[in-house]
Amino acid sequence: MAFRIHNNVIRGEIDNRTKGLVRGTIWIEGRAEPITLDLEGNTHPDLAGCLLTFKNPGPCVTHPNLESLATEQRGTVGDMTAARKEHVFDVPFEEAYSILNQNKIPPEHIANVLYLEWFSQSNGRVVIESTDYNLTISAHEWQLTPEEDAQRAADVTQAMIEFLKKLTDSIEQHKRDQKDYEEPWNEHDYERFLKESDARADKYGELLDKFGHSDEAEEKIADAMGWNQELTDEESEEREKWIEEMNRACEEALNEPEPEPDPHREGIDWVRTEDGDLRHPLQHACFENAMNLWHEVKALGLSENPDNDLTTLVSEFQIAGAKLAGALNGVARGEGFHDNAFTVACLKRALDHLHKAQAGLEAVAPRKLLPNDLITETRRQLFDIRERVLEQMERFRRGSLG
Repeated sequence: MAFRIHNNVIRGEIDNRTKGLVRGTIWIEGRAEPITLDLEGNTHPDLAGCLLTFKNPGPCVTHPNLESLATEQRGTVGDMTAARKEHVFDVPFEEAYSILNQNKIPPEHIANVLYLEWFSQSNGRVVIESTDYNLTISAHEWQLTPEEDAQRAADVTQAMIEFLKKLTDSIEQHKRDQKDYEEPWNEHDYERFLKESDARADKYGELLDKFGHSDEAEEKIADAMGWNQELTDEESEEREKWIEEMNRACEEALNEPEPEPDPHREGIDWVRTEDGDLRHPLQHACFENAMNLWHEVKALGLSENPDNDLTTLVSEFQIAGAKLAGALNGVARGEGFHDNAFTVACLKRALDHLHKAQAGLEAVAPRKLLPNDLITETRRQLFDIRERVLEQMERFRRGSLG
């Protein structure tokens, strides 16, 4: 996804008073020296020929990947404007979300959005987007002609195309490494398949982040993802047949009663939550432990201005639970795609997030951010879940469900 830094900016300036060149200086929370921008291109007409200065009036936090943000940002201007319009809630997000869940419209108003985007040689697509900054814009020293503005828009489109090409190349690389679908796959084949899926998700996420959810946006996204490519009559027929089969299978699945789990496997393959849902015991333990840790962190007041290592610990613990759900909850429900090699590949991904959570904990521990007993208990939980994941991986490698 885009490197978004709007919550990390203290203040900055964007200077497009020299036509065809945007320079900038941005001070970031957690960095002694500011980052500098040296970009080819022009801003939108509202900022073209101007010096923009801005300040973040709200609390700033340190970006979790701050060390990877290059000090010198060289590359190409994307969309840069202070004249975008956006609906902004007049109540806190939690209250607005509750109102939306009641099928009501929260109180809101239209606000100007500062949107600064560039394509960096070091960090890819970088974005600052906020309705809260205090802005000062100088008088225009020059203005774009209609022809120059059209060229500016075309240049931004081309910069996005070149950026997306790198993501597409990543997808194609993973596709080239894959085994034929007709051949038997092992866990390593599925790992390569999952990496291709990740690359596709990254590309789709960037497009969604850039273009949004409008009908026009959906068309642009479909074109960029290759979903609108022309098919032969035979390919179109096969596609329609596949869609019909999938729709029929989904309808049948919805009409079928949920299968009752094997009572002899309770506590082994499944447990029932207080809400009546079926979960795998390992996934349930990981989810509950991660949520309990998050509540402890929140109760300690550490979620207001989160520490990077603590954020890594909590978020990676939660992600591990989500990955375990994908790997094991189908087993708990007695449904879904059951291929032992695929399950092992999914468990490996959960294990990777557990390792990151453990690294976050060991970075937090010596700094006394959390009470000693909470550190000890969280360490025990992470090691216990890790050992149980390894046991499950061995179980599925053997092909044994006992």
